[in-house]
Amino acid sequence: MVLEWTCPGLSSPLRPICDLRVLDHYIKEAWDAEAAMRACKDDCSIATNFTVPLTRVDFDVWDAMNIEEQAQEVQSGLHVLNEAISSLQAFNQTDVIQSHVDASIRNIVSIRQVLRSLSIPEYVPSSSGGEDKETQKVSSISELFQVHINFLRGKVRLLLANAPVCHQGVS
Repeated sequence: MVLEWTCPGLSSPLRPICDLRVLDHYIKEAWDAEAAMRACKDDCSIATNFTVPLTRVDFDVWDAMNIEEQAQEVQSGLHVLNEAISSLQAFNQTDVIQSHVDASIRNIVSIRQVLRSLSIPEYVPSSSGGEDKETQKVSSISELFQVHINFLRGKVRLLLANAPVCHQGVS
């Protein structure tokens, strides 16, 4: 009787996750990954460049953007970071590096779920091809993870802290 009542085929909507300590957990894991990459220098060197999102925030420009534009910038940046970090899987890495890469990819998926819980629009690739203006190149795994940390601490935190669903009913 309980099974009929719960309707197992229907999923319940995600509850909004407004607690920034959730993001702090992902930032700490990114920090740990960057520290591990810095510590292993020679074993972690790869002769390739990674395309990563810009982490710099012009607060006047950011504040002038609407939530959809901010969301698109964050989601686009997460997409670029995910591509860069995922590209590391093609290289024969140590178990330690591979565990940090896998954890970082899982964390980006989780951050996207947090954004979804806040009704923040998903990533939609730009048809104009103008994404290059919001990216830069880095040449080391350590730099890649440093960008990951800065992106989470900057644009992702700003978006989460100002998510409209987290401020409903607050005067």
